[in-house]
Amino acid sequence: MALFGRDKTQVTGAADALPGRADPVVVPAHHAVFADRGLQPPFPAGHRTAVFGMGCFWGAERLFWQTPGVWTTAAGYAGGHTPNPTYEEVCSGRTGHAEVVLVVFDPAALPYQDLLRVFWEGHDPTQGMRQGADVGSQYRSIALYSDEGQRVTAEASRDVYQRALNASGLGQITTEVKRLGEFYYAEDYHQQYLSDAKNPYGYCGLGGTGVSCPVGLKA
Repeated sequence: MALFGRDKTQVTGAADALPGRADPVVVPAHHAVFADRGLQPPFPAGHRTAVFGMGCFWGAERLFWQTPGVWTTAAGYAGGHTPNPTYEEVCSGRTGHAEVVLVVFDPAALPYQDLLRVFWEGHDPTQGMRQGADVGSQYRSIALYSDEGQRVTAEASRDVYQRALNASGLGQITTEVKRLGEFYYAEDYHQQYLSDAKNPYGYCGLGGTGVSCPVGLKA
């Protein structure tokens, strides 16, 4: 898909990215589903964070807040270059960011490898710069790690899931596995967009391959 001659399926490099701005968006004080929990730090002691992109962040965020062991979630942008981007800028393909979800989880109840299983099974990681009918680099599949342990586990789970896809006659995983730089919160109206309080019947294009990610992954 091209916009004014530019291919939106190509990830913009730092030299060509929009300049952005110094001020972040205003984030709601509380989660629309978990009313007693915030979207921003501080988070409970012992909890960890993970960041995933799997197409439109509306459905992805709902998938994660419905996962037992997840404490809170937030929609945002990551993997690009423009500081504090707007939704319109990300959708232009000129920031390099993907639509992502920040997941705060209790590793004692939900190990990171089990969270990765939700990620792999919740979308189609073989589609490149799109997810279903949503086309553009902002919809690419991406797993952003915050430490070496997450990197090793994410790469191992990718390889395990690729073997499962191969056995089912499906294609190659195109998911980026890269270090998280900056996570930028999305605008208020995107946060928990598909919650009952906001848009219980809103659009969700999320869909998996139907192939289960093998259990018992160890890295």
